[in-house]
Amino acid sequence: MARYIVRFMKDILGENGRQAEICQSSLEVEAANSRDATEIAKQKFCQMERLNEWSLHADRVHVAETDCRP
Repeated sequence: MARYIVRFMKDILGENGRQAEICQSSLEVEAANSRDATEIAKQKFCQMERLNEWSLHADRVHVAETDCRP
């Protein structure tokens, strides 16, 4: 299994009136592929934030495989 960093990103309007992207949360998960990593992270994010749907607190998900192996 590979390790992935999954970041939950949200667009906000900054003080200067410009759009900015912020990371709501970042999780490291082990999964067979990036699709599985995304689904595992969505479940964990919902548990952490006590949500039924991850998209209530984030606009999109970024997934990146890490070079670190356990």
